[in-house]
Amino acid sequence: MSDPRRFAATPLAATPEAPEGLTATVLRQLVHRASLAETFLTGMTSGEPGHFTVFAEWPRAHQLHVSPDRSSYEPLLVAETARQAGTLLAHTAYDVPLGHQFVLMEVRIRALTERLALRRTPAEPVLHITVTDVDHRGARPAGFRYEAEIRLDGEPVATAEMAANWTSEAAYRRLRGGRTAATVSPLPAPAGLPPADVDRPLPADVVLAPSDHPDRWRLRVDTAHAVFFDHPLDHVPGMLLLEATRQAVRARTTGDRRTPVSFHALFHRYTELDQPAWIEAFDKTGAHGGDMQVVGQQGEATVFECEVGTVGG
Repeated sequence: MSDPRRFAATPLAATPEAPEGLTATVLRQLVHRASLAETFLTGMTSGEPGHFTVFAEWPRAHQLHVSPDRSSYEPLLVAETARQAGTLLAHTAYDVPLGHQFVLMEVRIRALTERLALRRTPAEPVLHITVTDVDHRGARPAGFRYEAEIRLDGEPVATAEMAANWTSEAAYRRLRGGRTAATVSPLPAPAGLPPADVDRPLPADVVLAPSDHPDRWRLRVDTAHAVFFDHPLDHVPGMLLLEATRQAVRARTTGDRRTPVSFHALFHRYTELDQPAWIEAFDKTGAHGGDMQVVGQQGEATVFECEVGTVGG
């Protein structure tokens, strides 16, 4: 059987048999997606060691990553695209087997939101990626850190920096103590905040539920959500936690409606599906309207924390 990784080596438009301008997504397994609609990457080329160019296409309509008024792309689309790019690189450039499990450790993105307006056709961003550090376990790579500059029509629109590691399925099972998507029983999703409070049009996309404190919410996890749980998982995915961060900022600033444009998240441990988790937001500097800090707690542990830069208000 041919190696499926080779199909992601170059953009389809660059192959001799493809008509000019014809593109297709990379194999969805290479970006850990089950749905083609959630696969944003279309190809990759490599240059000097550690330097790569990744090609993508952003849909004009998306359940989460397009603004509610359908005028612009959301900054977290940058995070998901950069996440997919790292997964693609790991499998194609660093020979990580397809069955390995990935753990997102750190995400840092900044978007120039004024340059993310929707166009008449789907946007085709280009990610210029530099792998800055590779961790090894013995002779094999076990994780890396990379930086990406994202451009549209040659103009920079965002930057991203990510760190991730990976492990074999057997090692992951040991790490998780036998917890799998099939054996974990998720808690029922509580009723969420009003969608308008978090700038979402659909109740199904609300990931925060009220608590007895105005700046603290229970994390609302719906494992039937088509984007966050595109495939079964045994824990809460990092992208859902980033969306919870976005919604916490929106809920915290309902009066002046500040817009998150940068995120710096550290993921300290798995957020479990069968235990309640709580999200808290506060002004980082103590001044109203300043940059914010969002923290996720489960039991006595901090599972993640995120600094958020905002504009507007």
